[in-house]
Amino acid sequence: MLLPMMTAVDELVGAAEIGRMFGVGRARVYQLTSRADFPAPAHEFAMGKVWRTAEVRAWAEARGRTVLDDSTEEDR
Repeated sequence: MLLPMMTAVDELVGAAEIGRMFGVGRARVYQLTSRADFPAPAHEFAMGKVWRTAEVRAWAEARGRTVLDDSTEEDR
């Protein structure tokens, strides 16, 4: 059985990445991701939920929140 070809891949982030994006700790990430207006998770794995990066960034920008550049040379 052939799998359908993927034409686009969503960049996903977990709670740790969201924390780095906003410069906050785990408790604050939980508060933010529990809000009714926060984007719904793209998927929930045994290790936790993941969100689409673009949706999280759009949510933050719409609310005037600063999004830190969480990329480092170590991540690449």
